[in-house]
Amino acid sequence: MVYVLDGETHLPTVASVQNYYSGGFTPDMILVGISNQQNRTRDLTISKITNRRGGAYTQETGGANNFTQFLEEELIPYIDKKYPTTNYRTLIGHSYGGLFTINTLVHHSHLFANYLAIDPSLDWDNQKLVKEAAVVLKKNSFKNKALFISLGGQLHMQRTNITIDNIMDDKSDYTLFGRSNLEFTKIAQEQKKNGLKTAWKFYKNDIHGTISFPSIRDGLISFFEWYKIKDTHKFNSPETPTSELLNIIKNQEERYLKHFGYFSPPFDEELLTMSGYMFLEMKQLKKSLAFFMLAVKYYPKSANAFDSLAEFYASQKDFAKAVENETKAHDISKSAAHLKKITEYTSNLKDK
Repeated sequence: MVYVLDGETHLPTVASVQNYYSGGFTPDMILVGISNQQNRTRDLTISKITNRRGGAYTQETGGANNFTQFLEEELIPYIDKKYPTTNYRTLIGHSYGGLFTINTLVHHSHLFANYLAIDPSLDWDNQKLVKEAAVVLKKNSFKNKALFISLGGQLHMQRTNITIDNIMDDKSDYTLFGRSNLEFTKIAQEQKKNGLKTAWKFYKNDIHGTISFPSIRDGLISFFEWYKIKDTHKFNSPETPTSELLNIIKNQEERYLKHFGYFSPPFDEELLTMSGYMFLEMKQLKKSLAFFMLAVKYYPKSANAFDSLAEFYASQKDFAKAVENETKAHDISKSAAHLKKITEYTSNLKDK
């Protein structure tokens, strides 16, 4: 599950990234865009203020707690009821949305597993959240939580000689935005014992308005580094023993269980059956059968998985098992095509 603040702007980018990277780099996810057009400043800021950057500030502010309550008590339960969701959630926010995202991590960390804060406005209210984080991140546990935070390259609105290397030496209001980002990140990364996995990236060539695109891509990939299939080259080598391949898959399964907190198949069904057919063609029958068996193990409600296993047994003239598994496929699909195969396999069994 991914919840995207300012969804009217950022949801299409998240969808594009997911379209390209799902399966190999990120798991399948339901994407929920939250529109903040109506009361954006009010809902995403963490405190009420009347002055900002040396001038009067008249917009309504400080509604983050109410908005968090809306997410927790109304939106998330509604989505959970309507769709096949899990408790493993990701929150994405940019600017004020990034401020809200980090505030959620610091004060309501139970709501999400991953927090992607894009160029967050941590300068808000004289660095209020930075100061709070210095206390909370030190004393609380953030085990199995991950944060990705980014900073754009426009570090000073007037002076181009301000760089990432010297920004902390400039104490003007013009650099408070960037300095707040760096100060918070330093605090987060220094807490080695709280369990929070923190990643930070500086986008030198991006400004506040363009940084969302690369941050979303890099952030999601960062969160799911553990999701990628390991040692893929060994699956392409006919010399790799079956036991070693099965061990890689088992380790993948255990890694998913550790991070998700629930069982998730370590391989896509299509990849398992495709591998089964590939090894069958290569005459590596033990490997072929192992992958077809994994497909029905991980996807017991898939007619295609049982149909593929039946085809394996038929290729080996074991028509009894072919009928058994094709029957299971038909029980799921009620397909005439599967019924026809049952008849065919049964006929071969009688002839045999």
